[in-house]
Amino acid sequence: RTCAVNHRFPEAPTLSQLPVAPCPCSAHSSVPALLSQVMGALTFPLLAALGALLQVAAPPPVPTTVPTLYPWGRRARGSGPARVRRAWVIPPIAVSENSRKIPYQLVQIKSDKQSKAVIYSIKGPGVDEEPRGIFTIDPDTGLVFLTAVLDREETSSYKIKAYAVGETGAPVEEPTDLEIIVIDQNDNRPTFQQPLFTGRVAEGAPPGTLVMRVSATDADDPLTDNAALGYSIVGGGGGIFRIDPVTGEIRIGGVGLDREVISVYNLTLQVADLGGDGLSTTATASIFIDDVNDNPPEFTQAEFRLAVPEGEEGVEVGRLSVTDRDEPGSPNWRVNYSISRGNERGAFRIQTDPRTNAGILLVQQGLDFEAAGEHELTVEARNWAPLTAAAPPASARVLITVTDVNEAPRFAEDPRLLSVGEGLPAGSVLMAVTATDPDLPPHNVSYRLQYDPADWLSVDARTGQVVLRQEIRRQSPFLQHYRYTALITATDNGEPPRTATGTLEIQVTEVNDHPPQLHPRAASVCSRAAGTGGVIVWATDADLDPQAKPFHFQLHPEGSLDAQNWTIRPLNDTHARLAAPPDTGEGTYRVWIRVSDSGQPRLSREYGLNVTVCECRGTEACSPGLGAVSGARLGLSLAAWMVILISALVLLSLLLLLLVKERFRRRQHKGLLAASDDDVRDNILNYDEQGGGEEDQDAFNIEELRNPDDALPRTRSGGKQPIRRDAPCARGQSRYPRCPPSDPSNIEDFINQGLHAADTDPNAPPYDTALIYDFEGEGSLAESLSSISSRGSDSDQEYDYLSDWGPRFKKLADMYSAA
Repeated sequence: RTCAVNHRFPEAPTLSQLPVAPCPCSAHSSVPALLSQVMGALTFPLLAALGALLQVAAPPPVPTTVPTLYPWGRRARGSGPARVRRAWVIPPIAVSENSRKIPYQLVQIKSDKQSKAVIYSIKGPGVDEEPRGIFTIDPDTGLVFLTAVLDREETSSYKIKAYAVGETGAPVEEPTDLEIIVIDQNDNRPTFQQPLFTGRVAEGAPPGTLVMRVSATDADDPLTDNAALGYSIVGGGGGIFRIDPVTGEIRIGGVGLDREVISVYNLTLQVADLGGDGLSTTATASIFIDDVNDNPPEFTQAEFRLAVPEGEEGVEVGRLSVTDRDEPGSPNWRVNYSISRGNERGAFRIQTDPRTNAGILLVQQGLDFEAAGEHELTVEARNWAPLTAAAPPASARVLITVTDVNEAPRFAEDPRLLSVGEGLPAGSVLMAVTATDPDLPPHNVSYRLQYDPADWLSVDARTGQVVLRQEIRRQSPFLQHYRYTALITATDNGEPPRTATGTLEIQVTEVNDHPPQLHPRAASVCSRAAGTGGVIVWATDADLDPQAKPFHFQLHPEGSLDAQNWTIRPLNDTHARLAAPPDTGEGTYRVWIRVSDSGQPRLSREYGLNVTVCECRGTEACSPGLGAVSGARLGLSLAAWMVILISALVLLSLLLLLLVKERFRRRQHKGLLAASDDDVRDNILNYDEQGGGEEDQDAFNIEELRNPDDALPRTRSGGKQPIRRDAPCARGQSRYPRCPPSDPSNIEDFINQGLHAADTDPNAPPYDTALIYDFEGEGSLAESLSSISSRGSDSDQEYDYLSDWGPRFKKLADMYSAA
């Protein structure tokens, strides 16, 4: 079997051009012939690789003779049995991408079994697998064709299998592998990962400082120069920056990086394949220069002259301006101001305007023109951030001139406190307020009351003397915590006039003008506890401390003749215990006690206390007996007895008045039949009484209309009083129901029926017609009274209830009962 593989290309010699040599597999093969065949097979791959390196994009060569492959080997000639060797490994078949000459014959496969018809076929990617339809084969000749343009970036190689079968479909040869490699061409430009790169670097950074790193990609074969990228800066930078052509690192390449000169650098970057000489693409890199505090602030002038009126506080005197070349708004630009000299009294302060960075000079304390007409300050300015290089702070001289103005008078003491005792009479002089004018020469000052809610005071306009207009009372509602507040103004006669307001606070002190009061005025004590127990008494005072308690209790011996040997002992500042001797008998004793307060001067008053000594039962309750009453040597006074008697008479009079009024009310509610002395049922009733509306309850009893069942009297059997049926209503054709209902409980239905008949009567007058209430109509539904007689239809009616109406109806009851 033969083991040689022949590739026929224009650049390679054909088999006919090679030196004739025996088959390398035969016994007569020679090494030169074998080398010639191998060199012819490798000529095209070497040329294709060389063309790719030199960027030769020539179309693929067209073979003059299709190379024939014997992948299954060839049989040795001879009659004897042949020895079989293993087949060589078939080298890959190389073809360039982007070839437009299709169909293109790649190779021919062939079996050496020529005695039979052989059918050739291929399978795999590019044939019957995705991507389909790229390779085809002639089933008769075994020619393999390329039928589509190849793209290495999509598929770099294809591995297919070749088959040889007979006419019956039986395999003639074993399947063999064919590998087709796509040779790369430089058909893709490199691309940056982003169109704009940004970086930052501090100004003044030394050369070699890394700023940023850029990167790009190429879709070509990374193992060839088609994907070998080279970076470069083609615009911008001013020679300050450099880029590494291989790594894409951008670094500082020179000195002089100053943000105050250029704050942003825009570089134009380029990347190209073939190491920087092939296809290229550009991008932009923006490099921002970060500010550092390398510029100190500077005042716009060395000396500032400002002016401020005297007496002003918290006002702006002026502004000090500075310049700073650093980035506005940053800590390197913002300034802190300080007053280093001339502000020992703290009259000034300076702050920074956050928008303009200027220093705002303010006066904190009012300046006095008469004391100092000019002030000199030294102001320093420093950045928030420290300077990169040590340098003294900027300073400026500030001269402030104080202008003279008319100042308001000043009170010698404000507020003025004054203590006054309550009850001070009107016309008393309290004090004299004093205010001085600070101007030179001083102006005249006049005084006036601005606020005096109780109208207690008056002020002399020239001298400022304060006089009481009425007596001061400590119970006045105008006192807050017993303090009275008034406002007094002092006005000068300058131009313009200036006014000052002073406060006068009058503390109203307590005066001992009320004596203490004793409580209680009457008490009782058990006779058996007279020596050990006692009566608890206490005192109160309308005055306040220290004019009130502690109170002092003392028995008055001249007034307590009946209470000799009684004792009183204090319990605390306000209470004391009054005790009787152990042998005190039952009765009422009048004990006189003198109560004194602790005020200055001390006030006292004597009170008579009625103490009843009585017998106590088991519950310790005092219940006086006859002995106590009879033994009482002191009773109630005549005035007390008179008050008790008059009170009793008034109570009896009220009781009689209530009884008379109740009796009169009951007589009024008896109705129309209440005027009869005897049984009322034989009196004539007044039916034309219309009443006085709903509020007139005397003409009728509204409860009988609401509860008609309850209005009927009960019979002895407990049933309702039946309605009389011996005088039925006439059976006329009247539209309105004149007959009363059979049952009084249906009076509502009776009224509703009449209302409905009136509403549906076409002959009824309209609502706005004047109604005649005293017209009773013509005729009567009731028969003549003389025609009263028994009727057979009423024979079943019971009239026994007439016997309950009294002797006057007895005759009538007997007559109807007999009927």
